[in-house]
Amino acid sequence: MTTILVTGGTGTLGRLVAERLRADGHEVRVLSRHAQPHAVDLREGGAGLDAAVAGVDTVVHCASSPKGGDERAAENLIAAARRAGVRHLVYISIVGVDRVPFGYYKAKLAVEKLVEESGLGWTVLRATQFHDLLVQLFRALAKSPVMPLPAGISDQPIEVAEVAGRLAELAAGAPAGRVADMGGPQVRTFDSLARAYLRATGRRRPLLGVPLPGGTARAFRSGGHLAPERAVGKGTFEEYLARRFGGESAR
Repeated sequence: MTTILVTGGTGTLGRLVAERLRADGHEVRVLSRHAQPHAVDLREGGAGLDAAVAGVDTVVHCASSPKGGDERAAENLIAAARRAGVRHLVYISIVGVDRVPFGYYKAKLAVEKLVEESGLGWTVLRATQFHDLLVQLFRALAKSPVMPLPAGISDQPIEVAEVAGRLAELAAGAPAGRVADMGGPQVRTFDSLARAYLRATGRRRPLLGVPLPGGTARAFRSGGHLAPERAVGKGTFEEYLARRFGGESAR
């Protein structure tokens, strides 16, 4: 079996990727800013990064931050991977990064380009948003007595474990370039998703659709972040909510 490095390996996705790869018999190294023995800030690089990639066959790059720095982190990782002779770099991206002019999406698209031009064998998988991201959003919006929602926007959330399984499968294989997108099983309006969240958590909030201005909002309203033709996910938002909030009381 191969030696595989998972960046962001303590995060929501990376942790599951690492677990799946270990279950499949691979030797797995986890890199994150705080996890020993490979506690590395990819934005800074350095000897710790070189040590993490030494002897590695494949890197699964899950580390990412909406706060910025993804391009610099990718540049450092790619340089270290070249020095170490890594044969395969697998990158997880987001559906719609080439269609929605959102700052974080632009950074993900730039990293895709870096991966493609790295000179390494590469694979890029784009997925729709994970269920837990919607929960984070709805939890914040539900703090108001009236729950504001972006008007006219839908989403297609996917189970993170399914994406982790696909990434592990890709990491164990040969470089495949840009592979088919992964979308959740259903395209749902934000209203319907918010109502499901409120029911699961025992909250009662009136919903208020708020029209958002600008090109990014227009791209989201037009479904630039969706992949209805690739609705390959199985787990629904309600199933995720039932697992997470089955015993939660109203508050």
